Amino acid sequence: MSEPEAQRAGDTVSRLLRTMTSADIDAVLGLEQELFGEEAWSQQMLEGELAEQPRSRYYLVAAVDGLITGYAGLLVAGTQADVLTIAVAADRWGRGTGSALLEELLAEAARRGCTEVFLEVRTDNMRAQRLYRRYGFVEIGIRKGYYQPSGADALVMRRDSADPGGRPPGPPDGASGARSDPGGRPPGPPDGASGARSDPGGRPPGIPRDAGGPR
Repeated sequence: MSEPEAQRAGDTVSRLLRTMTSADIDAVLGLEQELFGEEAWSQQMLEGELAEQPRSRYYLVAAVDGLITGYAGLLVAGTQADVLTIAVAADRWGRGTGSALLEELLAEAARRGCTEVFLEVRTDNMRAQRLYRRYGFVEIGIRKGYYQPSGADALVMRRDSADPGGRPPGPPDGASGARSDPGGRPPGPPDGASGARSDPGGRPPGIPRDAGGPR
């Protein structure tokens, strides 16, 4: 896997995107608790996800000066991919970290020959939806009461990956600091595979998680 490096606009601090490893779990769990509270993934779930990498998963972390400031995950099943999560530390929102993570997930989907990429986002998260639409995602359905315990609805979005997954035209907007909402996912056993479901468009199974984005 490649480890793309991006330069943060406006200063000289480099932001490294690299593959997540088991050594990153403690730092990622800290961000999970900070961002999602009771909806945070457990250590067991994260370890289970990483155990599937690189066979069917691709997890990244974003690091600035060695400090993990964000992470993202992708599930791949045949020619379909599923953005499982994008999360960015609150003090890094609006600095392009979320966009960089999303771009790399899309690039990995293209490298693996995926022709469609799916995600879910809260229907009230308009800022995140703007980000995803900038990258070519379109609405294909609604999942009522998807997020628990809030009961919020999820917008299911799909992107045709005939587009190779690069940055869309135009300057990044404030939505670039993408993160997953604390909307969470339906309850179930913490084994990752337990969240399998069939979405509009034949979405592959995975942990039912709000791919989210900035609020």
